[in-house]
Amino acid sequence: MLQSFIVKIIALLCFISLLSGCTAEKAADKPEGEHVVTVDVAPVLSTSISLKVTSDALLYPLQQASIIPKTSAPVKKFYVDRGVRVRAGQLLAELENRDLTAAVAETQAAYEQAEANYQTVLKATGPEEAQKSEIDVRTAKEVMDQQQKLYESRQALYKEGAISQKDVNDAQVTLAQARNQHEIAQKHLETVQSVSREQTLKGAAAQRDAAKARFENAEAQLSYSRITSPIDGVVTDRPIFAGEMASNGAPMITLMDVSQVIARAHVSQDDAKHLKVGDAANLVLPDASALIPGKVSVISPALDPANTTVEVWVQAANPNGRLKPGTSVRAEMIAETVPSALVIPQNAVLTSSSGNTSVMVVDSENKPRRKPVTLGIRDGGNVQVSEGLASGERVVTIGAFELAKLDEEVFAKTKVQIQPPKEEEDEDEK
Repeated sequence: MLQSFIVKIIALLCFISLLSGCTAEKAADKPEGEHVVTVDVAPVLSTSISLKVTSDALLYPLQQASIIPKTSAPVKKFYVDRGVRVRAGQLLAELENRDLTAAVAETQAAYEQAEANYQTVLKATGPEEAQKSEIDVRTAKEVMDQQQKLYESRQALYKEGAISQKDVNDAQVTLAQARNQHEIAQKHLETVQSVSREQTLKGAAAQRDAAKARFENAEAQLSYSRITSPIDGVVTDRPIFAGEMASNGAPMITLMDVSQVIARAHVSQDDAKHLKVGDAANLVLPDASALIPGKVSVISPALDPANTTVEVWVQAANPNGRLKPGTSVRAEMIAETVPSALVIPQNAVLTSSSGNTSVMVVDSENKPRRKPVTLGIRDGGNVQVSEGLASGERVVTIGAFELAKLDEEVFAKTKVQIQPPKEEEDEDEK
């Protein structure tokens, strides 16, 4: 029993002696006062970087038309169904229009009659009327002169006793009638001469134009009974059936052009300042299965009064109809791209309370050094360094904040121990 206890004591003393030797050996390897910090580093890369503005967006069709009839009438026939692709100008439906057809025929006849009257006035009526009036005046004057001579002759015969008083009175009455006819013809001639040919033509032209306007209005009413497509697209809704009344207050057919889609997003005023029409963009689907390329097509010149944001439209092609209007997507707008920039991870940047930015750089001897930097655009977890670094330098990512907290005296004696990449650790474990 005693012998076993002595053996254990000797083994413990040997272990303590060995441990002391190892500690002394490590102390001999490490310089006196040196501080070691384990960190992760990343190289300064020369690559492209883009300034991106991202926002949730809602998809809309490129064009949409809700066709509301301009006249109330039963639907005579539909020529399309839901889901049918149509072309601009294609006949979609026809309303009952027999009364409108009759109105067109009636007003057309009235217009043709007015046109014929105008042509008559233009070519003949004016000159002939004036000429006829002049002839009537001359004829009436001749008749009046003859009756005057007859009256005077009978007066002379009466004085001689050759005729009776009754014959003189009859001649006097006939003379009075001739004078009246002459006065009427004279006044008619004056009236015809006072109305110029130009005014007569204007009156006939006005009647013709009024008849033409009524005819064109009847034609327009008839055309409203023929419903045609204003755009290329797909019939997405047709709420009524043939025989039902088409109201002039509600859509009877809805069309959408989904060959392209518009993603409407709302971004902050600061982000909108970086964007311009024509900037490249991407639409990210909810399942993140693919990026749909597009372009910024509209930037609203006014703020949304509800949330003081700026509405931005991104237009993208939709050849296979994969994108459905009403879908929520993520719009990623590329405001600026620097093709050759010095790029580092965002988590390597240290920002002071005054707003100055710096990084911890590791030299070839694994000594850290703080460098002030000027930053440019950011893209996700990366940031551009416009001043302060060179390509190939190493910056501290994880551990930079701990190094920044060290006192200057301790920091001057600090060396970093760089963690191996995770891939290498995984391979070593395997």
